[in-house]
Order: sequence, then structure tokens, then C-alpha cells
Amino acid sequence: MVEHRTTRIGLIGCGFYAQNHLHAWGDLKSQNAELVAVCDQDPIKAEAAGRRFGAAWFTDAATMLESMPIDLLDITTRMGSHRALAAMAAERKIAMIVQKPFAPNWDECVAIVENARAHGTWLAVHENFRFATSMRRVKAVLDSGAIGDPNWARISFRTGFDVYLGQPYLAQEDRLVILDVGIHVLDLARWLMGEVAHLSCETQRRNPNIKAEDTATMILKHETGAVSIVEATYEARRIPDQFPETLVEIEGTKGSIIVTRGEKMVVTTQGLSFEENIGGPLLSWTSRPWHVSQEAVLHTNAHMLTSFRAGRDAETSGVDNLKTFALVEAAYESAVSHASVKPKKWSPKA
Repeated sequence: MVEHRTTRIGLIGCGFYAQNHLHAWGDLKSQNAELVAVCDQDPIKAEAAGRRFGAAWFTDAATMLESMPIDLLDITTRMGSHRALAAMAAERKIAMIVQKPFAPNWDECVAIVENARAHGTWLAVHENFRFATSMRRVKAVLDSGAIGDPNWARISFRTGFDVYLGQPYLAQEDRLVILDVGIHVLDLARWLMGEVAHLSCETQRRNPNIKAEDTATMILKHETGAVSIVEATYEARRIPDQFPETLVEIEGTKGSIIVTRGEKMVVTTQGLSFEENIGGPLLSWTSRPWHVSQEAVLHTNAHMLTSFRAGRDAETSGVDNLKTFALVEAAYESAVSHASVKPKKWSPKA
């Protein structure tokens, strides 16, 4: 529990997507979150972020952590640096939020969790899709019991948007669509439908100019007996494109929930149906079509701030995110073996 009224925020990584985090922390200033320091290895990016958001700026993470009083650290760098940066925070007992993907592989994710636990350091993962206004509304309807017990779902992220333009390094990743966006959709599946007993996955590389898979089709059997189809691709060819929306269909014992493009939801319950717009409003710093993802960052940061101040785990704590990352690993294993795979389970060391 933080004793002082203001929570001092530090941020490492001032690149493409981190701009949304910076704006979100700016909005949360009204909730006494103060962005006090930013860091990036590129001095131009670091200085630009520092000047724009009124924070001290650094090019060395260790120097920032040693010289600035930080309560909550937002690590928004690429996944390969997460383990080292998380270790710096844990050793200084600085609470931290780590951007997804948590790390490049299961072993590094586990190492981050276990190191934070060993130092008694608060840890969360910035898994933001479940915090989108539309997805929170879907969950609320599910939890109300309006469609009964959910027993089948399709959760789909299909786009042809040029993701390589803003993040050109994606074209050379050894793992692409499952780890980059499929992880979001898999997290939604377990959040909405329950934990997963086993899954099957087929991948494709439809773009010959990239290194890894750009399409994944997964079938999940949930512990409740429900089945879901989870889809992710960067090679869809459709007009209009749904980027960056996630489309959802859920069927239950009493009805269904259908989320279509434009964040419209149709709920059928006991023979009757109603339609509802479930998207959030544009913020001063958001723009279409990115607003869906951008406002989810704001809501995620707000949840992290509230959870940290209350001294409780975030919904997407490090431990919780291991369950999502286990689905990523199972998907890649299944794509190679062409067999159903049970996700790994992590148990804390005694």
C-alpha cells in the first residue's frame, strides 16, 4: 500500500505504442498519478516524451531508478528487455507493470514472476484487450446470466492493416501473430469462457515477406466443457476492415451475444433480443480506428493504479498472465505437432 497521496509513475520505453501509455498517465493525473520520469535508449524519444509530458527524462534505466523516487514503473519496451528491466525494479522493490507480451518465452515469464515474488514486489502485465469498454460490457452481460451458461464462442481478430508500418521489426520476429495479438484474443477467451483444458492450433504464413506466422486458427476446450474458436490474422482482405476491433460470438443455454464491427452488440435472451452500442467515446488524444486500443490502455492503467494503491493483485497480475502465456506456448506446440496440447501450469516454489 502506498502511503502518500500521489503515486509517482516512471515509464521505460518511449516508442510507438508507449505514446498511448504516456497519454493515459497524463489523463490519470486527475487521479493523482504523477508521471515523474521517462526513459528511452534513444535520447530524441526520451527528451520528446519528457518535455511533452512534464517529466524528467533519461537514457539509462538504472540511472533513472536510482535517482528518481518512483512508486509504480510502467515497462513499455519490446519483450526482449522485460526480464532485465523487471529485475531492476524487483531488486529496488519498485512495483511494476510489464507490457505484453510478458516475455519471449515461458521460461522468461516464469523467471520474472518468481523474481518479483522473491523480492515481495507488486507485478502486473499490461494485457489490455479485456479492459476495452466493449469487452467489459460483454463480460457484464455474461455475468448477469442473461444468456445462461456459455458453451460455445468465436473470438476473432482479423485485419489486413499494415502493422509493419509502425512496428517494422515485427516482420523479422521468430513468433508473430500468436504472440503479438493472438495472446490478447486468447486472454479474452479464458476471461470470458473459463480456463482451458487443451487446445489445437494451425498456423499459416500468407505474407511471403515476413519470417513467422501471420495467421492462427485455434480451437479451445474449456474446463467447463465449453468450446471456443480463437482467430488471429494480419492477412485478412476485407472491406471494411475491422482493425483494431475484436469480434465476438458467444452462445449459451438461454441465448447469445454477438459483437459486430463498429462495437455493436446484439443480445438474445429467452427468445427476445436487443441491440446496444458498446464502444467508448473518443478522447482528446485518441483517433479512429486506434481509439479502441487507445482507450483500453487508459482503462488498464486506471485499473493498475487502483489495484496497486489498494495493495491487491491486478486482474492481469504476473501470475494470472502465466495462464494466458501458457496458451500461447500450447498453440505454438500444437501448430508443430498437429495435436491437441494441454497448457502448462505454474506452481510457486515452496
